[in-house]
Amino acid sequence: MEKRGTAPDKIDRLEPKVRRGLIVIITGNGKGKTTSALGMALRVCGHDLRVGIIQFMKGDLYAGEWDGVKKMSCDIELFATGKGFCGIQGNPYPWVEHRANAQDAIDLARQKIAAKRYDLLILDEINNALKLKLVDLEQVLEILRDKPPLLHLILTGRDAHPQVIDLADTVSEVREIKHAYRKDIEPQPGVDY
Repeated sequence: MEKRGTAPDKIDRLEPKVRRGLIVIITGNGKGKTTSALGMALRVCGHDLRVGIIQFMKGDLYAGEWDGVKKMSCDIELFATGKGFCGIQGNPYPWVEHRANAQDAIDLARQKIAAKRYDLLILDEINNALKLKLVDLEQVLEILRDKPPLLHLILTGRDAHPQVIDLADTVSEVREIKHAYRKDIEPQPGVDY
């Protein structure tokens, strides 16, 4: 038997007087930035809105969200455009390949924004890509400044740039207090990837 959660039978829905697309930054050195963004994607799906996810770094190792979004019965698309985390954990690809992939992700983001396909677009790990100079600050600022008024944008990743933070409506920092990795516990499926 399949178990599914249920909402109360009768519930009021909050309707803002003015709808506005928000820019949300989720940054910090703690675990859970992408997971938080995916939680917002789940909420957006609950409102029958459309979601796009462009992953700037992920793409070389399996991540559970790839198959997870396929199992959701809502309008959600995920694009894993990266070649992994540049310069760490034995990643074999040179910086120029990472840069080329990140530039393709920027182009994809521009195309998807111009098509007005989504209500929410998540630019996963774009902050990392900016810090590593895989994308340029002006490219990111241009996306933020030129976004359609009703589009929600979420930018995740460590080391959010101060100018990006300045343009955001909401900024959250995920701070590491403790991490299993520091105890030599390997990443666990479903929790870490």
